[in-house]
Parts: sequence; structure tokens; C-alpha cells
Amino acid sequence: MKMLIRLFLSFAYIGAFTFGGGYSMLPMFRRVLVEKNGWLTDEEITDFFSVAQCLPGIIAVNTATLAGYKQKGIAGGISAALGAVFPSLAIILIIAAFLSSFMQNAIVGHAFAGIRVCVCVLIINTVIKLWKQAVVDRFAIIIFAAVFLSSVLTSLPMAILVIAAGICGVAVSSLRKVIYK
Repeated sequence: MKMLIRLFLSFAYIGAFTFGGGYSMLPMFRRVLVEKNGWLTDEEITDFFSVAQCLPGIIAVNTATLAGYKQKGIAGGISAALGAVFPSLAIILIIAAFLSSFMQNAIVGHAFAGIRVCVCVLIINTVIKLWKQAVVDRFAIIIFAAVFLSSVLTSLPMAILVIAAGICGVAVSSLRKVIYK
């Protein structure tokens, strides 16, 4: 039970102190799950985040569910998911009560403009850290370049790109086994 409470509180903390959706939560996910608690490795958080993008629903909730499930099974997944959505739900309910006056406030608009800039910096910082773990050889660079260009130049769904990258990874790994046998 203590672990379920800890999962809920950890993901509630992530949900309460990040703005901008799933991608902006990635640095906080990494800090809390990898650095602070040691529940996941950098590779696992990258894998969970990739899978979460392919699933229907909110990326942050999907990632929380996968991480919670890894720790304590179904109960852990539910606890983590509830923790991830609780702060947003509470804040939305409070904002909804004061919506008309809240949205007209110029200070609020300026604050969110500043927050968006900060979120971009946090995402870039995390991408650099994850790059060091994920892109380890020239085949990974080729896969990265292909997926990046496909995501920028086409309208292919992210799920297709993740699946294609996974197939390429399996193919490269299989070829290496054959070549280095």
C-alpha cells in the first residue's frame, strides 16, 4: 500500500509542477522516475514514452500507467494514472469556477507566454540527455534521421513512425547477429 501511495504522490507531483502537456512533462518524469526514485532507467523512460505516444489517450497518463504497472502491476498503473491526472483535474475545476474573469487577465497571458519558453528549454535539455542514451551508433543515427525527416516532411501518424523505427531496430540487430556470428 505504501508503494501505491508513493506512486500516486510522485505522479501527482509531476502533474502539479509541469505545464504544457506530455512532452513538457518528460524532464520531470526523468527526474522523478530515473534520478530520484530509480524506478526506471533512461532507456525504459524513452521506451515507455515512445509506446505512450502510440496509444490512444494522453501521453503523460499513458506513461504514468506504464511506469506504475512496472512497479506494482495493475494497482500501480491505476495509482500512477490517478496521480498524474489529479492535479490537472483539481486545477481545471478551480479555473472553471472563475473562467470568464481568469482568461481576461493580461498577467495570466504573459505568465503563460513565459512558461511556454521555459518548457521548450526543458524539452531540449531532456532530448539532449536522452539522445546520449538512445543514439549510440551510426545505425541509430540513420534511423533517427529517417524518422525525424519523415515526421517533419510527411503527415504520417507517430504510431507508424515508432513501429517503423522498431522494425528497423530489429532488422539491424538481426543483421548484426548474422554478420558477427
